[in-house]
Amino acid sequence: MSTTFKIPFSGRAHRYTDNELDLVREAAGSAEPLTQGKFRNAFEAKFRNYIGVSHAFTTCNAASALELSAQLCSFEPGDEVIIPSHTYTASAYPFLKHGANIVWADIDPMTRVVNAESIEKVITKRTRAIVVVHLYGYGADMKEIMALARSRNLLVIEDAAQALGVDIDGKKAGAYADIGIFSFHSHKNVTTLGEGGMITVHDEDFARVIPMLRHNGHTGFPEPQTDYWIPNMGNVDLPELGGRSLMPNNFCLGEVECALGAALLDRIDVINNEKRVNAMTFIDAFSGHDEFQFHRENSTRHNYHLLVARIANHWRDDFIRAMSREFGIQCVVQYYPLNRYPFYQKLGFGNADCPVADDFFDNMVSFPFHHSLSREDHAYIIDSALKVLDRLAG
Repeated sequence: MSTTFKIPFSGRAHRYTDNELDLVREAAGSAEPLTQGKFRNAFEAKFRNYIGVSHAFTTCNAASALELSAQLCSFEPGDEVIIPSHTYTASAYPFLKHGANIVWADIDPMTRVVNAESIEKVITKRTRAIVVVHLYGYGADMKEIMALARSRNLLVIEDAAQALGVDIDGKKAGAYADIGIFSFHSHKNVTTLGEGGMITVHDEDFARVIPMLRHNGHTGFPEPQTDYWIPNMGNVDLPELGGRSLMPNNFCLGEVECALGAALLDRIDVINNEKRVNAMTFIDAFSGHDEFQFHRENSTRHNYHLLVARIANHWRDDFIRAMSREFGIQCVVQYYPLNRYPFYQKLGFGNADCPVADDFFDNMVSFPFHHSLSREDHAYIIDSALKVLDRLAG
């Protein structure tokens, strides 16, 4: 059934300013070449300074950055990677493609992300890496998780795709782990024309090999060329890491997107703060309704990329149905536990002991909460939701 919504959930996070649109036009006209040029270099430099990491590399999207991270893990047969069952599929399948077996971790019932306790429960002697997802824009307890990982000699990948700009105990999300992953997809708080990503690392060997992995194995010739065309314009070789050869990819991001991304970094903190203020207003409007359980965090630990709640009494479907059909508001449910998808079941990863993740998904609602919503839009959503709750309560 096709439905036109008064307030759609929206696949677009925000609107660009006139200056940002002018920059896109300028970069499109002046960039030479249109990929892997000065705008990429400037964006990467600005990003690594903002996050506080040694190295940052743009990618065409976060899924490709996750694929690079899986290659960097250099999995051996039988190695395991711990991943929350409650996350988007791109957090998981790249690790399957590169030889790891997935072990699902549960989430904390209040923060809706993994913690050191839930991770430790599923560590085995085969564990090689841990993927920590800062879902919904909330930064997980990275100090505790990193202490656990270091005690077991495990690699850690921070999937900060939804958490750009989030502070965790004085350090940016994505800066704690061996590898950080960021997304500039259309739905994120900052988007580079719909797609884009970044991978950050501290390790010099990782940093050395990523450019080749990202761009088709391109590298310089071992000896200087007297004539620039002899033997060829550029060399292609196998990226080597730890004595292993890795197959390259083409995961580059264009110059126009990079120019825009660098400009958007100037207002990510403003966007995050405005969304946080709106979230506090929204959440506090339901302070007298125990049927909703929000995660209220009025600090830079949360950027409220998404605004979600657990709804009591198995009212979820009735609530979403009423919001949609009576008020034209498109609430949704998100992050079906990955072990419940046919994709992972067919590959032998359909078993998980994640009761909190299962319960949260089965009783959760995600509200329209993109940055471009007006105050009037927020007020309408709140007023409509209160009416529906009051009716469900009888």
